[in-house]
Amino acid sequence: METSELVALGFRYPTPTAAAELSQLIDVEKNAEVKRHMQRFISEVGSLPLGEWEEIHTDTLDLDPKFVPYVGHVAWGENYRRGAFMADLVAAMAEADLDLGGELPDHIEPILRYLAATDEPLDDLVEVLPGVIAEMNSVLKTALPDSPYCHLLAATLACAGNRPVTIGGRR
Repeated sequence: METSELVALGFRYPTPTAAAELSQLIDVEKNAEVKRHMQRFISEVGSLPLGEWEEIHTDTLDLDPKFVPYVGHVAWGENYRRGAFMADLVAAMAEADLDLGGELPDHIEPILRYLAATDEPLDDLVEVLPGVIAEMNSVLKTALPDSPYCHLLAATLACAGNRPVTIGGRR
């Protein structure tokens, strides 16, 4: 399993078997930094009753999210550029035979699965992703510093790389 696909699984809505499945996949992960952050994530959410994990997931990612989990929105806001980026993603994801799973194409979960499915990701995505993930991580750490999803975003950043890029016209 590709590292980005493993991290993507952490963003999926929790199921009764999710913690055990993630733990098994984390055990064989080769990227030490991703593994460390994923282990921290799963140790926090895996010890919770499923209902509490579902609540944290929904509060963090869905209803009034503490950070915006949409790469295009963080990079360009709600304008034409995001729309063009999403159209390009839809085409690229279809070419990679990737099911969006009910998410918008610029949601972090299908983005990570797309990265696992292609050897040549969209240039726009490669350019903005590390900075976008760093910004998402910063926003969540400010809003909810004790959230287990901070560990998941740190794993995402380790997976995406950590080089400075421009986001929405600013560094």
